[in-house]
Amino acid sequence: MIGEHLWGIAGGHAGGSIRIEGLLYAIISDIHANLDALETVLDAVDARGADQIVCLGDVVGYNANPNECADLIRQREIPTICGNHDAVACGLDEPIGFNPVAMAAAMWTRDNLSEENLKWLRELPDSRVFDDFLAAHGSPTDRDRYLFCWEDIAPHVSALEAHNLSLCFFGHTHSAGIFAEDGLYSVDDNGRFQLGAEKTFFINPGSVGQPRDGDPRAAFGYYDSDTREYEQVRLDYPVKQAATRITENGLPEFLADRLFLGR
Repeated sequence: MIGEHLWGIAGGHAGGSIRIEGLLYAIISDIHANLDALETVLDAVDARGADQIVCLGDVVGYNANPNECADLIRQREIPTICGNHDAVACGLDEPIGFNPVAMAAAMWTRDNLSEENLKWLRELPDSRVFDDFLAAHGSPTDRDRYLFCWEDIAPHVSALEAHNLSLCFFGHTHSAGIFAEDGLYSVDDNGRFQLGAEKTFFINPGSVGQPRDGDPRAAFGYYDSDTREYEQVRLDYPVKQAATRITENGLPEFLADRLFLGR
């Protein structure tokens, strides 16, 4: 078990700090109750032999297997950040600002989660430090904040600097990207990017369970804290099976259709 100690992050409750040198991290985010995608990704991570998996939040919401996904993350003791859908599903927040489809899915999820998973979601931290990076869902201080470009990110760089960090992994937008002050860096599928020590980077690994960047494959990444190399990964998974689960459980059909489009 990797040891932890607690410390406060501005704008949220205390999160864990995990500092181990030279680990290969698998960074996953926005699972959104898509069990088929999650199992595919975890199988690949296990085959690769990553030292630590980190989940950037939104384990639940939208798709049809919230308990199964939460159970799997809990059983594997994967450190997880509280996402905005996680917060609504467990009753920490109300779905203010959610569109009708997202609201319907969130309320369905809240009604169907087990008491154990509701409790687990309520206790998730808003952010955490791992080795040499900060993990967040939206911004480092606000899980509801969308970061689409450096102009969105710039006001939050100080949250990293306060802890002598120059790297943040975040989710929430469901779109993969590597952001720095001098621009957006693109990485080909299953391509690698060397992070320089002289720049601050914000990296979104994309969404495991509901990609929105035009590629329907499950997205996640690997980060080697020894070499400071990031690898973007996309994997095919049984999309039709995941979509069928949605319609069979009475969730909006739009949520099933969008899985095929990656939108």
